[in-house]
Amino acid sequence: MAMYTLPELPYDYAALAPVISPEIIELHHDKHHAAYVKGANDTLEQLEEARDKDQWGSVNGLQKNLAFHLSGHILHSIYWHNMTGDGGGEPLEKDGTGELADAIAESFGSFARFKAQLSKAAATTQGSGWGVLAYEPVSGRLIVEQVYDHQGNVGQGSVPILVFDAWEHAFYLQYRNQKVDFIEAMWQVVNWQDVARRYAEAKDRVPLIAP
Repeated sequence: MAMYTLPELPYDYAALAPVISPEIIELHHDKHHAAYVKGANDTLEQLEEARDKDQWGSVNGLQKNLAFHLSGHILHSIYWHNMTGDGGGEPLEKDGTGELADAIAESFGSFARFKAQLSKAAATTQGSGWGVLAYEPVSGRLIVEQVYDHQGNVGQGSVPILVFDAWEHAFYLQYRNQKVDFIEAMWQVVNWQDVARRYAEAKDRVPLIAP
């Protein structure tokens, strides 16, 4: 059975400073993300055992655990590449990200309105969660989603292309309880080249779904 592995960071621990400290990056990647990878693999093994023994008494809990850990692994795998020490600003035609910029303007009215919505979504997610910009394959538009506890408030089939981690482990050592300040600072390290690539690939890979 194929197993999940922890991906390497695309930069060193200090690459996103001062927005995110090296200590946070190290703990976040090496401990928290690694725990989701282990959790997903452990749950898959438990599901395999359930299939082998045809024993399904714990299937509900196992399926929820798989969703939790696997979503944590997937979202973090996107998160690391969504950021760069040379990022920030907004997508622009001159930077080769004009298609993304046009899609944001069409879906949200303007970049400023999109930024406000994603910031609020990330900062107000109930419990522990994420703010997510996703490609939605029914309309072919971009939408903002809240992902709480790695599961809720997600349109099925949507493809995340930009994710803001709003769990306390992503910021507390540096920003304490000021989640809003952390979300605002995150905009300084967004890697729009990566987001634009994910948008283009989502459009190419995911066909529009007839409503």
